Amino acid sequence: MAATSQKPTNKHKLLNRVKVWDLPTRIFHWLLVTLVVVSFITVKIGGNAMVYHLISGYIILALLFFRITWGFFGSRSSRFASFVCFPPAVLRYAAGLLKRGSPRYLGHNPLGGWSIIAMLLVLLVQSGTGLFANDDIFTEGPLAHLVSKSTSDWLTRVHRLNSDVIVILVIIHVVAVTYYLLVKRDNLIRPMITGFKMWAGRADPAGGNSWKAIGLALLCALAVYVIVR
Repeated sequence: MAATSQKPTNKHKLLNRVKVWDLPTRIFHWLLVTLVVVSFITVKIGGNAMVYHLISGYIILALLFFRITWGFFGSRSSRFASFVCFPPAVLRYAAGLLKRGSPRYLGHNPLGGWSIIAMLLVLLVQSGTGLFANDDIFTEGPLAHLVSKSTSDWLTRVHRLNSDVIVILVIIHVVAVTYYLLVKRDNLIRPMITGFKMWAGRADPAGGNSWKAIGLALLCALAVYVIVR
């Protein structure tokens, strides 16, 4: 399903307040941001702070499981089918990104959609390798005992290198959001806080069943608990 888009319109045209992001998606986003920051801070501190590093990693893994399932069963704008476009569409959008009059998207634009996929993948790698990692002192992942020391050391190196990839993606994300805010006059931050976006013309509001989200979140948390216990 194609993402909802529109050409920039006259500023005097009536704008409608449209629900674009459901509450579970917004909670996921800001909780993930917070926990990624906690993970980076605690690993820099080391020592006893590594307990909190492990806990934040477990919660991040549960959040990723939730977002993946919500990408299939969640509200319209949160589903992968609504924002993951084929490469030609992404290339066309990228080619016109710096031009005036490029289309606006109610949810994720074609480039933004793939940036979400990239972030989910690198965070899955980070969480997954962390389960088997060790610091050669007193902290190791809950599954490190299932692999050899050499394998654990290799996964630890991947874990450390992948953290740099996360930093790069976060910087790109912040720069992109700032560019849209200051240059294209498209505030992407407010809708992720309030859930609503001002939109010219009509658009179907995002749905999303909160009870379904709670059930999926509990199942994802249980899955991580079974993995790490």
